[in-house]
Formats: sequence, structure tokens, C-alpha cells
Amino acid sequence: MEKPFAITLDAGSSLANKTGAWRTERPVYVDRMPPCNDACPAGENIQRWLYDAEDGSYEKAWRQIMEDNPFPAIMGRVCYHPCETACNRAKLDAAVGINSVEAFLGDEAIRRGWTVPVTAEPSGKRVLVIGAGPSGLSAAYHLTRMGHAVTIADAGAVPGGMMRYGIPRYRLPREVLDAEAGRILDMGVTFVPGRKVTDLPAAMRGEGFDGPFAAAFLAVGAHIGRRAYIPAGDSARILDAVSVLRGMEGTEAPRLGRRVVVYGGGNTAMDAARTARRLGATDAVVVYRRTRERMPAHDFEVEEAVEEGVRMKWLSTIAHADGGSITIEKMALDEKGFPQPTGEFEELAADSVVLALGQEADLALLEGLPGIELADGVVKVGPDLMTGRPGVFAGGDMVPAERTVTVAVGHGKKAARHIDAYLRGGTYTKGERLELAEYNLLNPWYYSDAPATVRPQLDLARRTSTFDEVHGGLDESNALFEARRCLSCGNCFECDNCFGVCPDNAVIKLGPGKRFEIDYDYCKGCGLCVAECPSGSIKMEPEET
Repeated sequence: MEKPFAITLDAGSSLANKTGAWRTERPVYVDRMPPCNDACPAGENIQRWLYDAEDGSYEKAWRQIMEDNPFPAIMGRVCYHPCETACNRAKLDAAVGINSVEAFLGDEAIRRGWTVPVTAEPSGKRVLVIGAGPSGLSAAYHLTRMGHAVTIADAGAVPGGMMRYGIPRYRLPREVLDAEAGRILDMGVTFVPGRKVTDLPAAMRGEGFDGPFAAAFLAVGAHIGRRAYIPAGDSARILDAVSVLRGMEGTEAPRLGRRVVVYGGGNTAMDAARTARRLGATDAVVVYRRTRERMPAHDFEVEEAVEEGVRMKWLSTIAHADGGSITIEKMALDEKGFPQPTGEFEELAADSVVLALGQEADLALLEGLPGIELADGVVKVGPDLMTGRPGVFAGGDMVPAERTVTVAVGHGKKAARHIDAYLRGGTYTKGERLELAEYNLLNPWYYSDAPATVRPQLDLARRTSTFDEVHGGLDESNALFEARRCLSCGNCFECDNCFGVCPDNAVIKLGPGKRFEIDYDYCKGCGLCVAECPSGSIKMEPEET
């Protein structure tokens, strides 16, 4: 009997074995940028620590977070989670609860007493950090891990900055703040409380400190509330939101009265109004000049305020304040979207008016210093966060940027990297930016429906009568479930799909954690592996000529 043609071929011939010669394109394994990582102002490798958390490796996941952000328990509570806004899973069912899992890991670290060892050899260099808020503490943490000796000077008695004096306890319990700030100080950072630096050159020379400093990082928070002229009678009680929130850290809470009007539309305005409700205000009203769509406060802040009984007066401005009442004028948006007065007035009962019109940093310590340029209430810095004065860097609320804890923490890490390079006589170069792993690159067919876990909340009665934390945390089972909802966008998680669907057996398994490679002698370039990859971590490239 005559044998089939293919069997009669020489075993070493290209037709019998090396069929890859027919390709015009070849599949290539790639690592893409997950959208959650890309959106994180603190630069966390979110996908990596979610992967570690999936199998219960909580300490490993926590240590991965700590590579970039020393405040997982804090950030899991106060971050506005742009990572979740960017999450591809939101297009499938609901975004992964990244914030919730981060808070769980941070709380677990506090409960178990996990610490971060300093293994770097001492550099012999000393850095002065001015301000013990999120940016200053973040910079101190990273610089200490790099081997530098860090001293933090702060006008306050305890570390925390605006995390302590600007964020209410119902959002950030102080025991959580104390634990994570204290962990940084325990690494060997010197904290000098009650020290307001007014002469930067003298401070860097070491006057009043234990020796001179080779570099400085300025991280003074925006503790000064902006004022606005409001016609008012002698008996009108007008305060600013920053002072009200700061007063909550004193021995005696501010007295706002039963009827409180908050003027402004940002997150601080929401915090002030919600704080007023907890202090006993029966009527807390937010007056804002524009519409809800133009309000800078985050949606969840507004929603929670409304749930707690805060009233909103859109398109309104305060025309006059007097003892026991205010007069507001209704506004209308013109064709360009700017509010214009209408001549229509309304009177509201008000025992006090709280101004929440934004904050400014105290830049007095920099005035008149050669090389340092100030404009519009902030310090001009380069891409490396260095001011015009060599060795002096700035970040957080002091520089042009969005004023959030997350951004400030990211500034601290970025500044530390550039300060480290400056002290060692080099420059820091950021790695190459990866291609973004967009949703259309994934194959969502492989992912089953898995609704997001909703964090528990206090009942409304307790929310408006106590400063207990509003949002509860996940338990271990919920945290595991939420971490496993991650799609691993753009990065191989060794699901074996490519290995199973390849018609030419051209995909080679390299072992756990080593992923795969493709034997191009046999791959025909059909693209089936690309089409069936759930995470979009394979792409087709033109064949090399």
C-alpha cells in the first residue's frame, strides 16, 4: 500500500516540520500598561498587588503597595480612586473595588504589625523635609529606604498635616493615621514637632537642627482658607472651613449653631457641611454659584452629604450676611457657562456661615529667596520637582497640581527619586511607557459575571450623630473575591488559553511564573492565540524579513 505524501517526506524537511516559513505575521507576548496603574497618581502597581492578594498572599501584596505608597490603610479610605474610574471591568459589569482591597491590606498590616526594613547602606547625606503631611511623609519614607538621613520639621505637634487637619474622622479614623505615620517615624526618620521654618537657608545650614542638610523638600500643606468679601452686619458669624475642620482636632469642637450655611462647592465644603450635621446642626445648607455638573466635589461626597440631610442650593451666591440670616441671590448661567446675577433674592436662616472657597499654602518662607519663583500662590518647579534653587525641591499643595492626598503621595515618591539622584551626582530617568491595555484588546467572553462587593455603611442615625467611620471594611472572603475580579489587563496570568488553542502546538510552557514562548519554526501566524487571550497580552507583528 502506498504511503500518504506527508509521511514520505524527509523528517527534516521544511514542509514536514518547519511550517512557520509560511507566516506573514507572528504573535508576540507583550506587557501592556493596565489602566488602573496608569490612572494612579501615586504610581502604584495595582495589578501586581491584586494578583498577589488573589491567593491570600496578603503580606506580599501589602509590601508591593509599600514599594510606591506608604499609606495603604489611609489611601484605601480617602483616595478618590481614579483607578476604579479607569478600570476595564466597569465595561463588563462593575469596576474592581481596588480601594476596598487596599484598605483591607492596610488594616491587616496594622493589625499584624508588619514593618518595612531599611536595607540600603547609609549614604551619609541628610535631607530636610518641611511639612509632615502626605507628601512630606512619603518623601521621607522613600528617602530613608534609599539610605539617606531625613529630618521632618512641622509646625504641628503630631504628624499628618492636612490628612489630620483637613479630613474628618468619619472618613479617616485617627488611629489609622497614627499607625501609618508612626511606622515611617519608626524607620529612623527624625520628627521635629512645633517647628515652623521661616528661614530656609538658615534651616538648611542646620541652625536649630543637628547639622546641615544636603537637600530640602518643601511640602507645606494648604492650611490657609481663602476669603471672599461678603457684605455683613456686625453680628454675622463668618468662619472658614479649614479652621472649622482644624478645630475638630482641639479639645473643644467649634460652635456653629443649629443652622449652618456652607459657601462653596468642593470636597472641603462637603466635609464642612457633614461635620456641621454631626455637631448638631438641624439644617446644613451648601450654597454654590454654579450647577451640580460644574461642582468640583466628587460625586460620592455629594451623594453622601445629601443622604445625611445636607441641602444644596445650586446657582446661588451670598449677597449679605447678618446675625441669624443670610440673603442669597439666584444666578443663571450665560451662553459661556458663567453664572450671572438675576436680581432674585431669598433669605435663609443661618447661625453661622462657613466659607469653603479653596485653600492656599503658606509660602512666606520662600519670599525673596534667589532662584525660587512664585506665581499664583504656588512654587514653580521643573519636571524633577526641583525649584530654581539647586537642591531645593517642592511638592504637594505647594506646586501646580490637583490637591489630593493621592497626588501628594505621588509627589513625595517622585521627589525622593530625583533627590536621591541629585545627591549621588546623577539624574533619575523614568522607564519607558508601555502601551495602554484598552478594553477592546481583551477577550471578556472568558470572564464570568461577578458583581462588585459593596462596603458596608453606618446607618444614617449614627452617621449624623457620631464621628464613627462611615464605611466599613471588607472581610477576608470579600477581599479575596474582589481581588479575583481583576482581569489582569494587558499582562499574562498563565491561563493556558494560548497553549490549548494553538493548532500547531507551537506554544511552549516555561513553568509556573515563567509564562510561555512561541516556537516560530512551527507557528503559522494564524492569530488564534491573540484572539483567545483573555488579557490582551499577545499581539501580532509583521514577520521579520
